[in-house]
Amino acid sequence: MPGLLINIDVPDLVAGELFYTSALGLTAARRFDDDILELTGCEISLYLIAKPAGSAIGPGGGDFRRYGRHWTPVHPDFSVGDLDDAIRRAVAAGAVQEGETLDLPYGRQAMFADPFGNGFCLIEFNERGYDALAR
Repeated sequence: MPGLLINIDVPDLVAGELFYTSALGLTAARRFDDDILELTGCEISLYLIAKPAGSAIGPGGGDFRRYGRHWTPVHPDFSVGDLDDAIRRAVAAGAVQEGETLDLPYGRQAMFADPFGNGFCLIEFNERGYDALAR
């Protein structure tokens, strides 16, 4: 079975650490050289990787990193026990809430952009969770 790592590129590792520890209560665990930081506090570790704006993405350099708000279909969702409190913490740390908080069959959800343009969601599951959507 493959392992899972979640890497989040940030232009500044110190700013990334401050945001993710303040907004989500994650803990800085290990540092690798000067450009990778392991964060713990979820089921799996997250790794912040310092990559400067404008640096090439992948071999061949067909695209370049930009830290304005950008969209990708892959993004982390963080389950929280108190969504209203989690929203306050995220916004106070510099996240931008995108749209209204949603009431969904499986609970409540809010969508955000971190200060580096990366999208993420906060979800407060109800007692049924995603089983509410099962057929």
